Amino acid sequence: MNDTQSTGLSRRTLLQAAGATAAAYSLIGAATGTARADDTPGTPDKLVVYPIPSGVPTNSSFTVKARTPGGAWQTVPVYRARAKQIDANTGSGPVFNSSVATFDFDGTVEVAVTSSKGAIGSARIRPLSYGTQFTVDGATVSFTLTEPRNLSIEIDGEIFNNLQLHANPIESNAPDPDDPDVIYFGPGLHRTTDNVVKVPSGKTLYLAGGAVLTSRVEFVNVENARLRGRGVLYNSPSGVLLQYSRNIEIDGILVLNPSSGYSVTVGQSQQVTVRNLHSYSHGQWGDGIDVFSSEDVLIEGVWMRNSDDCIAIYAHRWEYYGDCRNITVRNSTLWADVAHPVNVGTHGNTDKPETIENLVFSNIDILDHREPQMDYQGCIALNPGDSNLLRNVRAQDIRVEDFRWGQLINMRVMFNKSYNTSVGRGIDGVYIRNLTYTGTHANPAVMVGYDADHAIKNVTFQNLVINGKFIGNGMKKPGWYKFTDMMPAYANEHVLNMRFLNSTEATSAKAPEITSPDQATGTKNQVFNHLITAGELPTSFNAEGLPKGLEIDTATGLISGTMRDNVGAFPVTVSATNSVGTATQTLTLTVQHA
Repeated sequence: MNDTQSTGLSRRTLLQAAGATAAAYSLIGAATGTARADDTPGTPDKLVVYPIPSGVPTNSSFTVKARTPGGAWQTVPVYRARAKQIDANTGSGPVFNSSVATFDFDGTVEVAVTSSKGAIGSARIRPLSYGTQFTVDGATVSFTLTEPRNLSIEIDGEIFNNLQLHANPIESNAPDPDDPDVIYFGPGLHRTTDNVVKVPSGKTLYLAGGAVLTSRVEFVNVENARLRGRGVLYNSPSGVLLQYSRNIEIDGILVLNPSSGYSVTVGQSQQVTVRNLHSYSHGQWGDGIDVFSSEDVLIEGVWMRNSDDCIAIYAHRWEYYGDCRNITVRNSTLWADVAHPVNVGTHGNTDKPETIENLVFSNIDILDHREPQMDYQGCIALNPGDSNLLRNVRAQDIRVEDFRWGQLINMRVMFNKSYNTSVGRGIDGVYIRNLTYTGTHANPAVMVGYDADHAIKNVTFQNLVINGKFIGNGMKKPGWYKFTDMMPAYANEHVLNMRFLNSTEATSAKAPEITSPDQATGTKNQVFNHLITAGELPTSFNAEGLPKGLEIDTATGLISGTMRDNVGAFPVTVSATNSVGTATQTLTLTVQHA
C-alpha cells in the first residue's frame, strides 16, 4: 500500500455500473482527503487512517492518536455519534453526543486517547471480556492492540460521552474505481438527489475509507450484490434496505445516526451476510439489524449501539411473508440504550401462521440494556406472538455486563395487543450454554407460557453463571428452592421440561440426529451460509470435504464463506456430536454459475 492514497469518485464508473439507474444520481461534494498507511520498515505492522470530510460532524471530547511500534503518531479523526435515553417519568428521549473513531491495522498498533476534560480519575475499556490492558497518564489512556477490536473507552464512568473505537483489519481486495461492476464512492461527502442508491444485480457498491454517503442503500429484487468498504452511511434514511433478494453481502460499513428507521432491514431474502458493521442510532424505533421472513442469514463481527432492539428476528410484517430460519449471530457486541439487545418473535401472520427456527447466537458481549417498560425487557427476549412458533434456539458463550435497567432473560409466549393480533403458538427447544451475567441491576428474569396450549417446552441452561455463582445441578442451595429462585427468575406452570445442567453433564441420553437438509446450492464467488442443525443438543459440529472458500464453525454448525471452487456437486460429510455420540450425514453442496 502506498504511503498516500487519494481516490476520486468516477462518474463514468457509476454510469457503467448501473446504467440508467446511476444516471439519476446527482453527486454533490468533492472527493477530498487521503488515507495514509504507516509501514515500519522490516515489520509487518501497518496502520491506515481515514479522513472525515468537511460537513460531517466531529466531536472534540477526545483526541485519538495511533502508531505502529516505532512509527510516527497519526491523528485519528473522531466522528460525532448520538445516543438516546428514555426518561421513565415522562417518556421523553434526551439525546447525547458521543464519539466514534476508526482505523485499519495489521500486526501491532499503539493507541493514545486523550480526554478534553483533563486528568482522568478512572477508566475502563469494554468489552471487559477482552481484558484490554491500559495505562493512564494524566488525561491520556494508552494501550496496545495486536488484533482487530471494537472497544468502548469510558472515562470516570461516562457511557454517553465515551469513545467507541473500531480498530479494523486492513482491507483486502479493494476494487478498481473504474471496474464496470463497481459503483465507487471515493473519500468525500456524497449526496444523491433522491437520497437513495440502488444496487443492481451483480454489482458492488464500494464506499472507500473517508467516503461519507447520506443516502439509503437499497438491494431490492436483486442477487449477487455487495456493499463494502470502510466508508460511512451518515444521517441516511433507513440505512440499508435489503428485500426480496439473494446472495447479498454487507461488509465493513459504519452506519452513523440514521435519520429514520433501522440501520439494516433484511426482508424476505436468502443467503445474506452482514459482517463487521458498526451501527449507532438515536431515533425512535432506531433498531440495528432487523430480519423478517428470511433464510440463511449470517451476522458476524458487528458492533451495535442502538436506540431500540440491536438484533431483531421476526416472521411476517408489512409486505414480508414466510418463515424465518437459519439465522446466525456471532462474534459481536450489542449495546441497547433502549429495548432489547436481542429480540425474537414479535411479528408474524395470524391468518397463515409462520415458524421462526434454527437461530444461533454465539460469542456475544452484551454491554448494556436499559428499558423501563416491563413488556420490552430482556437482554435476550424470546417473545413469539402473532401465531408464531419459535423453535430450536441456541445461545452460547454470551457474556452480559452490568446493564442499567431490565432483565437478563425474557421468554414469553405473548399476545402484545400493541403489535399482535393473536397469541404465539409456543416455544419449543431453547439451549442456553455458557451464559454469564456480572452485575447488580438486573430485574428477575421471566419465563412464562401463555396457557397449556401455548407453552414453553424443552429449555436447557448449561453452565449458567450469575455473579460468579453457578446455577444448576450440584450447586449449594436449600433443597426446597428452585433453580429459578437462585437466578433469580420466575417461571410459570406453562414452562415444561426446564433443566439446569453443569458444564460436564450430558445434554441428552441419545446421540444427535441431524435435521438440516442433505442438499444445498450456492453460487460461485458469492457468499454462502448453511447451518447444520440436529436434535439432542449437540455440543460440537464438523464438516469434511468442503468446497474451496467455505469453512465450518465447529461451535455453531455454520458452514460459511464465499464459494471459490469450480461449478459442480461436492459430497460433504457433516457431523454433530454430544456426550453420547456423533451423527453424520452426507450433504451435497452444489456450486452453480451466477
